[in-house]
Amino acid sequence: MNRLVLSARLVERGALRYTPAGVPVLDLSLQHESEVSEDGHPRKVSLEIRALAIGAITQPLSALALGSAGTFAGFLAATRNGRGLRFHVTALGPEA
Repeated sequence: MNRLVLSARLVERGALRYTPAGVPVLDLSLQHESEVSEDGHPRKVSLEIRALAIGAITQPLSALALGSAGTFAGFLAATRNGRGLRFHVTALGPEA
């Protein structure tokens, strides 16, 4: 199963664009910070991840203020050039 749920802050949002078929697309950057337990030891985690939203989800993401925290859900996929991953956001909400 490929499902990611991430509590993060919206730190960057590109301009809304459209595919040739007229589907809205939004590029995002999300920042996450937390403390987790790894092998019984606390570990601070800080990351920034590139994200992409396609379709109806672009509406609530366009309205979200930069710096706002939220729960983002979706899946990971390879970038077009195959070098790296991108988080495809499909839901936004308290528990997405």
